[in-house]
Amino acid sequence: MVYTIGNFSKKVGLSIDTLRYYEKEKLIIPKRNEINRRVYDEDDAAWIAFIKRLKEIGMPIKKIKEYAVLRYQGEETIELRLELLDNQHALLTKRREEIDQSLVFLMDKMMIYKSLLEAKHDQGV
Repeated sequence: MVYTIGNFSKKVGLSIDTLRYYEKEKLIIPKRNEINRRVYDEDDAAWIAFIKRLKEIGMPIKKIKEYAVLRYQGEETIELRLELLDNQHALLTKRREEIDQSLVFLMDKMMIYKSLLEAKHDQGV
């Protein structure tokens, strides 16, 4: 199935301006029809979903651009793309460890307050 930019915008949940920005930044390279209008297909939709996911996991736009350039160069860049994903994985793992430490700190503080409240309640205050 082929989509015009308006239909594609609705399909992927991005504004037309965002799609044009992505094109300008070489994140996506849409095909052109016989009258030179942008057309998109299911592969483009899958690619946009992947870009959105990379953004969700905190990959900087600069790295997403780098990934996009490699993607459009073809399969000979798989190793480099894997390296970018591997680096993002390491960053996410580190962030998860930091969040886990923060959760432990927060739970410890909450337990202190709960103990204080229980002690206060037991004293009949």
